[in-house]
Amino acid sequence: MLIPTARKMRSPASSIMSSAARVAAATLVALSVAGCVGDGVLTGSLGSTKAATQDGEGRAILVATTRAAAENGARPWFGNKRGRGLTFAEARLDGPDTSFTGRIASVVTSDWSVSRVEKVQRENAPSAFAAAALGRDVLLYVHGYRESFETAAASAAQLATGIGFRGAAGLFSWPSGGGTLDYGYDRESALWSRDGLEDLLTALTQSPSGGRIHIVAHSMGSLLTLEAIRMLRASGGEAAMARLGAVVLASPDVDIDFFTRSVERLGPDARKITVISSTNDRALELSRRIAGGVVRAGAADRGKLEALGVRVADASDYGGGLYVNHDLFLTSPDVQQVVKRAMERQ
Repeated sequence: MLIPTARKMRSPASSIMSSAARVAAATLVALSVAGCVGDGVLTGSLGSTKAATQDGEGRAILVATTRAAAENGARPWFGNKRGRGLTFAEARLDGPDTSFTGRIASVVTSDWSVSRVEKVQRENAPSAFAAAALGRDVLLYVHGYRESFETAAASAAQLATGIGFRGAAGLFSWPSGGGTLDYGYDRESALWSRDGLEDLLTALTQSPSGGRIHIVAHSMGSLLTLEAIRMLRASGGEAAMARLGAVVLASPDVDIDFFTRSVERLGPDARKITVISSTNDRALELSRRIAGGVVRAGAADRGKLEALGVRVADASDYGGGLYVNHDLFLTSPDVQQVVKRAMERQ
C-alpha cells in the first residue's frame, strides 16, 4: 500500500478548532454539495502576517486558462465564462496567515490569496507558458468542480508548497461556473477545454528544456486530464509521453467505465498514473447519484483500479468525521507524500 492505514490524519488547524467551529465547517461542507476544495471566501488581505514561502514574499504560479478575462484586468482576473482560446499569465500569491486567528480562519478559507496577475498574453499562450518554465520541471495542477480562478490558484500554491516542489508551479484553469448547481456546465466546460490542455502539454513536451511535466488533477479535472493525455499520445507519440512524468488523479470524478476505457487506450503509459481514492468520499458519492448510480473512479474498488495497471493510494482511513474527504491531497501531509513519491518514481 502507498499509504499506511494505522492512523488518521490530523492537521494542525483541526487540533485547535472549537466545537462551534467544527459545526460551522460542517455547515459549509453541506452547503457546498460536493464542491471541490478552495471554494471558501478568499480574504484578499495583503496586510496580515504571512508565512515565509518560496521566495520570501509569496509564490508565483504560471497560469494557462480557457476562462474569459475579467473586464479591466481587475479581480477576479478570470471569470466563469468561456474565453476565446488559451490565455497565459503569471499569478502572484501571498502565503498563509500564521497568526492564531489566521490558523483558525484557514479551516474554512484558503491559506493562500492572489495578490496580482500579470504578463497576461493570449497570442501564442502555450509557447509563452513553456518559455516561462524553461529549464525547470513543471508541476501542473488541474482543478475540479465548483472552483473560481482564485481558489484554484490558491490550491496550486498550497500543493506545490506542501510537497516542497522546487520547479515551476503551474495551473490549468478551465471555466467552472463556481456554483453548487453548475455540475452540468462544469462537466461540459471541462471537456470543452481539452484542446487547450493538449496544446499546453504539446508545447511543454516539445520545449528544449528537458524538464519533466508532472500533472496533479483533482476531481472533475481528472476527466479533462485523461482526455488531453489520450490526445497528446495520439498526436505526439512516444516522444511526447516520455517527457510526461507522474499523473496523479486525486479523487477522480470520472465514470468508472469511462475511466477504464481511457486507461486501456493509454497502454503501457497507464503506469504513469496514480489514483488517490477513498471509499468514504462523500462528494463522489453525491456525484455517483447525479450520474445515474455509476461508481466514480475515485471511489472504486482498489483491486479493479490496480487491474488496469495504475497505482492506487487508498486514503479511506484519512480525514473522516465531519469532513467530506475530497481534498486530502491538500490537507493531509501523509497523502501529499503520495504525490511526491509518484513524481520521484518518474
